[in-house]
Amino acid sequence: METFLVIAVFKFALLLFSLSFHECAHAWTASRLGDQTARMQGRVTLNPMYHIDPVGTLLFPAIAIFGHFIGLRYLSGMLIGWAKPTPVISRNFRKIRRDENLVTLAGPASNLLLALVAFVAMVVAAEILPDGRKIVLYSFISAISPLEDFTPQPLILLCALAILINISLFVFNLLPIPPLDGSHLLRNILPYNAVQVYDSIPLWASYLFMIFLGGSVIQFFLVPAVRMVVWALIHT
Repeated sequence: METFLVIAVFKFALLLFSLSFHECAHAWTASRLGDQTARMQGRVTLNPMYHIDPVGTLLFPAIAIFGHFIGLRYLSGMLIGWAKPTPVISRNFRKIRRDENLVTLAGPASNLLLALVAFVAMVVAAEILPDGRKIVLYSFISAISPLEDFTPQPLILLCALAILINISLFVFNLLPIPPLDGSHLLRNILPYNAVQVYDSIPLWASYLFMIFLGGSVIQFFLVPAVRMVVWALIHT
């Protein structure tokens, strides 16, 4: 129980940081491309207080991460959430369609970057720690399913959870469900009439799609990604 609780706390802290990093990447990219709206609102920061959405950053992740302890096993393990959308005024861009897409992609790309940094840190730890490969591999497995007879190394566990969370956020945010990043990419290629229909999707429907479709899609991509990481940790 204690290991489960520690991992749950680590998950929540890492998710909060990853969501802040994601939104900061949107804001920074928009600023670089000519739109200073987010910068003027203080969104080019890793301070989560500027990015928190009460439902997506606090309530939903708390239920998903701590749901194991209160019987909500369906949501338990869904390492996802969302933050307050970064404000963007497209007319400030020189090439509106291109720059909108670049700002949109900056968020998921930032999550891939965090996952890559965490993976490199694990590879380095496997080389420099005594019996490092075993510790790293078992700690990574513990991040997925805690092992009763193994206490994971805390920093390695953080890196392992960072990989899982940020791959999940990468996949989740590319779903074409408003207001996720994937919806902006899809919206930019739809014809005008289709955009009007797409924009009429109610928020409650989006939440249902996120909850009941998001988990399945994430698992579809996360399972092979986890296998690749395990293979890499064994063979590097």
